[in-house]
Amino acid sequence: MAEAGGKGHFIVLEGGEGAGKTGAIAFLAAELGARGHRVTVTREPGGTPEGRALRHLLLSESGNDWAPMAELLLMVADRVQHVERVVKPALTRGEVVISDRYVGSTIAYQGGGRGIDAALILDLHARLLDDFWPDLTLVLDVPPEVGLARSRARLAQGAVDEGRFEGLDLDFHRRVRQSFLDQAARAERFARVIDAGRAVEDVQGDALAAVLDRLG
Repeated sequence: MAEAGGKGHFIVLEGGEGAGKTGAIAFLAAELGARGHRVTVTREPGGTPEGRALRHLLLSESGNDWAPMAELLLMVADRVQHVERVVKPALTRGEVVISDRYVGSTIAYQGGGRGIDAALILDLHARLLDDFWPDLTLVLDVPPEVGLARSRARLAQGAVDEGRFEGLDLDFHRRVRQSFLDQAARAERFARVIDAGRAVEDVQGDALAAVLDRLG
């Protein structure tokens, strides 16, 4: 397994819908910047111009009924572009890269949720991304019932057409959650699970502590 390494640090936040990743990432970027770190904030899908086009195709609730395998390949295509054009260049510059989702989400959503064999996802990751992994993954964990309610309210408030996964059944999201927890258990040295059902300041404080510990 190839980790980010180099001069920079690659930090990923994972979790189900409505886990609070966006707010936690903004908090981490501000706190690390105040401590003198150069920070790049990015996301999957959508961290590149090409990825933004794919994000609309993949997340729009108003169309596009992708077969699970087609969905997987589009997610991987976004990731290849993202790593080559955004993540690796920023790490070479010595920056801290904070990404909203990475391969853990593909294992959880297309693997755990859709039922695609995780071994296939890992094989694609090894072949197409040289088995490139984060220095630290933070899994913000929240019960799907809570997270989905949060996410649906956010999408409605902002009139954002990205509710394709929010429209899937509760069992799908329960499988996604379990996959994230299982992944973190297997990669204990490189992952932290944070209870995201608590007050925002507690969740973000724990996230910052974990990142600062990893940065040394």
